[in-house]
Amino acid sequence: MKRSVPKAGSKRMSVDDLLDGTVQKDNNKAGGRYAEEVIQDDTFSYDGYQVVRGEFFAHIYEPSLCFNQSRVYVNMGCLKRMQDVDYVQILVNAEEKKLVIRPAGEDEKDAFLWCSIKNAVRRPKQITCRVFFAKIVHLMSWNADYRYKLLGKIIRSGDEKLAVFDLNATEIYVRTAKEGEKPKTARKPVFPAEWENQFGLPVEEHRKQLQVNIFKGYTVFGIREHKESTDGAAVDNSTGGEA
Repeated sequence: MKRSVPKAGSKRMSVDDLLDGTVQKDNNKAGGRYAEEVIQDDTFSYDGYQVVRGEFFAHIYEPSLCFNQSRVYVNMGCLKRMQDVDYVQILVNAEEKKLVIRPAGEDEKDAFLWCSIKNAVRRPKQITCRVFFAKIVHLMSWNADYRYKLLGKIIRSGDEKLAVFDLNATEIYVRTAKEGEKPKTARKPVFPAEWENQFGLPVEEHRKQLQVNIFKGYTVFGIREHKESTDGAAVDNSTGGEA
């Protein structure tokens, strides 16, 4: 049997390459060898299904908001999804327990700088907001000694891009203190007790969570009295003023 010898400079093909070539040729014929099969089922319903909560998965790149020791701050995931936004307003709907971060102009009432900017690089910044923190803790019956982390979604409402957070859906990092030792914050979160026997919200209710009317029932909170900390990192001290 005569064997063919590859020409000088030609690429040697592996068995996988040859097989891929065969598959590619077959796929180019009449619909393809591995054409996707779709079964039509008009009886399917979302009734009874729950959308599994994002908090149950790893989510370091998702937009998040934290309340901790009278401070509030967002993560890099939030800043990256709102790249052109330096000044924002915080809006709270006390009835629906939702918090919205809305882009704002530097000179707008109750607008504040939500990130530190150095050499055109934006970084998360912890913003002190004692009154606002206390009001949220009171509204949600939280423990002021714990850290609360909320996952958010970036949505469009009209011409505005908004970061929306559900205050009811939070990861809780418990802080404990032993006598003679500094308080320690747990590395693993705990979740609200009502989540124990559920994966998440029913599909229809989940869809409604992202429906936001920022002009109905929302209060705007401002951050004031910007100061520089002694270690050079930007820190805001706030009275948490209410519009």
